[in-house]
Amino acid sequence: MKEHSTKYNVAFSVTNCICFDQRVLKIAEVVNQLNCNITIIGRRKDHQCESVAVPFNIRRFRMIFKKGFLFYKFYNIRLFFYLLFHKSDLLVANDLDTLLPNFLVSKLKRLPLVFDSHEYFTGVPEIQNRPFVKWVWTTIEKMIFPRLKYVMTVSDSISMQYESQYGIRPVTIRNCARSFAETKGYTKKELGISGDHLLLILQGGGINIDRGGEELIEAMTLIENVSLIIVGSGDVLQFLKNKVEELNLSNRVKFIPKQPWNELLRYTKSADAGLSLDKDTNLNYRFSLPNKLFDYISAGIPVITSDLPEVKKIVKESGCGIIIQTVTPEEICKAIIKLRDDRVLLNKLKQNAVIASGTLNWDRESKKVVDFYKVIKFRNKKKPHQDS
Repeated sequence: MKEHSTKYNVAFSVTNCICFDQRVLKIAEVVNQLNCNITIIGRRKDHQCESVAVPFNIRRFRMIFKKGFLFYKFYNIRLFFYLLFHKSDLLVANDLDTLLPNFLVSKLKRLPLVFDSHEYFTGVPEIQNRPFVKWVWTTIEKMIFPRLKYVMTVSDSISMQYESQYGIRPVTIRNCARSFAETKGYTKKELGISGDHLLLILQGGGINIDRGGEELIEAMTLIENVSLIIVGSGDVLQFLKNKVEELNLSNRVKFIPKQPWNELLRYTKSADAGLSLDKDTNLNYRFSLPNKLFDYISAGIPVITSDLPEVKKIVKESGCGIIIQTVTPEEICKAIIKLRDDRVLLNKLKQNAVIASGTLNWDRESKKVVDFYKVIKFRNKKKPHQDS
């Protein structure tokens, strides 16, 4: 297919707040450079939606229902009609909860469709004990997935799982971090942390059940001269805050609200080590390759991580952290003490993280995105719409 001077219109769909979805923003930036106009469709979630700038056309839906069945029902209906009545040359569905309206519109308007699975959605813990909800999402997946041509996901384990189920192997695009070597972290004094303490960070937009937060707080009661900052949001955050108050840990455990990525980096760079403590209680966590792992590596700090295959592989190959066999307060405590008491080891792991960041970075990983989208662009015979 010959290139056209007219730009392609590409619509990305997400169900969350656009300004905090780093995967969507990073991929959109790459696609934008391929002669494309980008529109990202999401939800209006909180005040930060107004204050955080996004460098693309955006459409945020105001939703009466904030979560649960009614939220997904009405969001998908609104998304369907928006996509149906707005010009696009390519649709990008991010995760299973946006796939159905994108698929229907792609068939009605004969448009190519990309499905980007950020996680193994039908394996998430939130739906495992909700048979009807799980049946709905599994039915949507079984109905649509075998009919998809262009699929990407975040880890090889998820890719292999889909291949075993549907005979389609998604392209793996990992959530590697952009380089932020020039970013300056906060000082411990600025954070209100004692200067001689080992400073740990747990970050993420999904600090939820079975992700080790509860055990980490318990571990903090077993050690001295260690402080912790928790940056982000999630279902168990209020429980963790209550636990910190109950255990009189407020002087050593600080909570920071969810931050835009550029600001989050300053907290990450402040820390001596990062934590990724997901438990092997469901397929989604087992197959996960969290954003925070790559943020820690890019910041040049070691990681204390649970024994999950994708994370363990990277930590072992790069030698940038400590793997604990079970997520218990005692095991977490042992790993923290190693870093606190052995500064030679700590510095060696930091050096290894810096070395690993030379290959595990978005500059390299984004080349896969370019290759992925160029194939779609050249296979698609439909001439792009004129810019509106």
